[in-house]
Amino acid sequence: MSHAPSQPTDLISELLTGMRLHGVQYRRIQTGPTFGLGFPPKPGHAYFHYLAVGTAVLRGADGSQHRLSDGDVVLLPRGEGHALLSGDEHPVQCLETIDAAPLGDAVSGIDTCPSTHAVPSAVLFHGCMVFDLGGMQGLSKVMPAVMLADGNGTQFPGLLPMVDAMKREVCSGRIGYAGILSRLADAVAAMIVRDWVERGCDGASGLVMAMRDPRLSLSLLALHRDPGRDWTVEALAAESNVSRSVFADRFQTVIGTAPLRYVTELRMQLASQWLTHQSLPIEVVAERLGYASQAAFSRAYKRVIGHSPGATRRGRALAST
Repeated sequence: MSHAPSQPTDLISELLTGMRLHGVQYRRIQTGPTFGLGFPPKPGHAYFHYLAVGTAVLRGADGSQHRLSDGDVVLLPRGEGHALLSGDEHPVQCLETIDAAPLGDAVSGIDTCPSTHAVPSAVLFHGCMVFDLGGMQGLSKVMPAVMLADGNGTQFPGLLPMVDAMKREVCSGRIGYAGILSRLADAVAAMIVRDWVERGCDGASGLVMAMRDPRLSLSLLALHRDPGRDWTVEALAAESNVSRSVFADRFQTVIGTAPLRYVTELRMQLASQWLTHQSLPIEVVAERLGYASQAAFSRAYKRVIGHSPGATRRGRALAST
């Protein structure tokens, strides 16, 4: 069996293809010269900020501070609590307590600019969404709390056209701009994640190291492309062109879990995604993932996720009402 040498890059591409930002809420925010906006912790979600006009200070949950200027984009992939302020010491008000006016589907507007100011001092587009990496969901745990892309394009030259487009949409408020902004946010977030992976993921271990391993990445790519196959350790080792024992030892050392346990956990992460966001029937998910019966799938799902597939479906139904 022969493989092209570019498989680690292919695996990273697979990650980015599977990444989704399921929009929970978007806001267009404009402020006066002083402001303090608080964003509470949202486990399982990501925060996205694009500063179109003005300057701001982002203060993280750990007290760290990041100076932002117009054109900067910030992704907080773990949904940690933080604040955006005009100055270091300005009082903070939780964003969720500020009245917002509907501007369209899933988007609202907040205007704290005093009437005495004809032009807002800061204008930003903010999103809070489910950060879905599909089968690579474990990556979000090792990502930095704050991922910043500067607006001058020195680190992300390909970002400039999209940032310019976002600024036009944020500031013009044309029909359908919220939908366009959400799609641009998807692309910008993918570019930020790709840059982090290409720079070595800040030395993170486990799955990240495996993605860059010329051997392990081959088996991971095959597994992620066909998770419902009847995978064995021998079959995975064959994809990597190494013996069963060498593969099992390498997999355990790098990723920190046994190969078949990883297979099961991957399948259940995908199952949760399909049940929650694609509303697939439980029996269809079980069949896609290679389970001979719905009962066998349900047992594996409960063992890994902590509750039944039916409970996931009911939770989604309640969230949408």
